[in-house]
Amino acid sequence: MSGKGAKLVYRPFGLGAGILAGVISGAVFKQVWKRVSGEEDAPDALQSEYEMREVVLAAALQGAIFAATKAAIDRAGARGFTKLTGSWPGD
Repeated sequence: MSGKGAKLVYRPFGLGAGILAGVISGAVFKQVWKRVSGEEDAPDALQSEYEMREVVLAAALQGAIFAATKAAIDRAGARGFTKLTGSWPGD
């Protein structure tokens, strides 16, 4: 399978992997935030009772967890795809 063909065939799998990464990273972030802050929910940018530092820290932590989870799931998915098809989906 050519590089373009592999990318096209992999696209639905990649989309599913992105959704899965969002679900998993959301659950992980919720648990991490609960342990770090002692609060159930992270602050929202428009909630006036939180300081800027806390809002930005929560957003940065959430982004880092999402990026790491997505990269891990994407990489595992690409490896599985390669084992099935013999083509790496990113080439």
